[in-house]
Amino acid sequence: MIAAGIDLGGTKIEAQVFAPDWSLAARHRWPTPKDYPSLVTAMAEAIRWCETPAANLPVGISAAGLINPATGLALTSNLPATGKPFPQDIADAAGRPIAWINDCRALTLSEAMLGAAKGADPAVGLILGTGVAGGVVTGGKLLPSPAATGGEFGHFPLAAAPIVAHGLPILTCGCGRLGCAETYLSAPGLARIASHLTGADHAPETIVAGRATTPAFAKAWAIWLDLATEFLVTLCLTLDPHVIVIGGGLSRAPGLTDDLTARLTKATLKGFPVPAIRLAEGGDASGARGAALHAVNEGAHA
Repeated sequence: MIAAGIDLGGTKIEAQVFAPDWSLAARHRWPTPKDYPSLVTAMAEAIRWCETPAANLPVGISAAGLINPATGLALTSNLPATGKPFPQDIADAAGRPIAWINDCRALTLSEAMLGAAKGADPAVGLILGTGVAGGVVTGGKLLPSPAATGGEFGHFPLAAAPIVAHGLPILTCGCGRLGCAETYLSAPGLARIASHLTGADHAPETIVAGRATTPAFAKAWAIWLDLATEFLVTLCLTLDPHVIVIGGGLSRAPGLTDDLTARLTKATLKGFPVPAIRLAEGGDASGARGAALHAVNEGAHA
C-alpha cells in the first residue's frame, strides 16, 4: 500500500487505502458524529482502520472549511469543529501525524495528478456547487498558501459589467463581505438569478433542466454564464492555467464546458489561447485520493 485518505463530510466519513499504482485497495464508511468529542474519536478510529492493511502509511484527511495556520483552529460550516484545534486533536487521539487538506484542494490535487488534468501544469480545480472554491497545482503539489486561503475563489469580487448590465442586486455573502462571486456562481446563486427574473423560487436542477423550454430559465443560465466567464477571465489572467477542471453540482449541466470555452475564447485577450476546460473524473474518490496524495507529499507517516 502507498497511502490512505479520509474524506470527512457532514454526513459520512469515508476512508480509502490505495495500492502503489493508486488503484483503490480498500474503503470503508462511517456516519459523521454530531458532537466534537465523538467526531475526534471517530476520525482516530478511521485512521486505525487505514493502518490495518499496512502500518506506517501516510494518512491524509480532506474536509470542507479552513484551518487557520496561525492558531491551528478550524473554521467549518458542516462540522461541529469551528474554533477547535481539530487536526491536532485528531493526531493526538490517533497517536500519529496526519496531513490535512481542504476538500476543494484535495479534488484539485487528485485531478491534476491522476484525473482530468493529469500532466497539465499549472492545473486549476474549480468546484461549482453549494459554494465556489478550488485550488492550484504546479510541479505535482498544491501552490503554497501561507494563509491557507489560496483557492477560495468564491470570494473574488464579482465583475461589475454583467452585474450592471443585468440589473442584479449586490448580495451579502456568507463570509460577511458584499458582492462575492459565490453569491451568484454557486448553485444557490443560479437560483437567486432565476428568482430575480421570475419573482419565484426554483431549484438549480429545475433551472438547468428547463433551459431549452422555459425562456426565464434560459435567460438565467445566460446571465450565469456571463458572470462565470468574467470569473474565468480573472483566473486565466492571474494563474494562466493549462487546464481548468470543474466539479460540483453545476458541473453536471449538459454542455457546460462547451459553453464556457466558447464564451471564454471571445472574452479573453484576442488571439491568445485559453485553457482546456474539463469535467472532474474522480467523482466520490477525489476527496480521499487527493488527501492521500497530499499525505505522500507531506511525508505524513506514523
